[in-house]
Amino acid sequence: MFSFFKKKPQDPALAPAPSGEQNKSWLSKLRSGLSRTSSSMALLFVGAKIDADLYEELESALLMADAGVEATQFLLDGLKKKVKAEKLTEAAEVKEALRSLLLELLTPLEKPLLLGREQPLVIMIAGVNGAGKTTTIGKLAKHLQAHGQSVLLAAGDTFRAAAREQLTIWGERNDVAVIAQASGDPAAVAFDAVQAGRARGTDVVMVDTAGRLPTQLHLMDELKKIKRVIGKGMEGAPHEVLLIIDGNTGQNALTQVKAFDDALGLTGLVVTKLDGTAKGGVLAAIVKHRPVPVYFIGVGEAIDDLQPFVAAEFVDALLG
Repeated sequence: MFSFFKKKPQDPALAPAPSGEQNKSWLSKLRSGLSRTSSSMALLFVGAKIDADLYEELESALLMADAGVEATQFLLDGLKKKVKAEKLTEAAEVKEALRSLLLELLTPLEKPLLLGREQPLVIMIAGVNGAGKTTTIGKLAKHLQAHGQSVLLAAGDTFRAAAREQLTIWGERNDVAVIAQASGDPAAVAFDAVQAGRARGTDVVMVDTAGRLPTQLHLMDELKKIKRVIGKGMEGAPHEVLLIIDGNTGQNALTQVKAFDDALGLTGLVVTKLDGTAKGGVLAAIVKHRPVPVYFIGVGEAIDDLQPFVAAEFVDALLG
């Protein structure tokens, strides 16, 4: 679950788990969000014979779910070994074997975001336009406040006036201060926010950045500059560099992870929009190529539709 260290690192504390009804609602939304993949997976195992045709259909289903060639081959090879070693003969047994392999594959991505280890903890947020970056920042701010953290936002997306206004609205709604400039250097905005966070004793400073494609090299250089300038504002910062990716973009999400990781050294991912059209398998592709932890996944627009990534919940929703 979402966990953090209080001011004394030797005193770890876990955030309370969602209530029973909240958790049921969240799991229902997650299953609905991944239904496109789970429905095709579930059909494979209905009265199926354990033969070459089943493996071929499973391979197609995994590739269609954006799991990628490497992860698909890993899962198929592992499944064949399990079926042989454990002498599995029933379709339900094979499905359970696939579940255990998926869990083994995705569990390394499950990692809590640790808070309180620096003051302020500086989090830099990146992502392409349309990934839900600004909305996700607002939801994260609400999460952090719910766990006793004071939050300051930096409107570093100075290229798009609407982004600055959107972040300001989120700030007002959540009673969170926002450092912004009508125009100017986004690195300067980030620097000012870090300085303000230190002066005010704020727990977390989140720095928004302009959405950009990995192919826009001059803008990727701008991101690198922002990161360097944040480091001048506070040694060791940013402590977290998060990439927001749209769960609907499939293998393109993997391309984004590679490019932003090469440029910035990502510490975590937030996967948004797992809300009905997403395929979900891209996490398997990510873990095989660039296993950056997935801190949160989002399944809708509501504030509570962003929750910590739990591999077992995700796999259950993926397989139906």
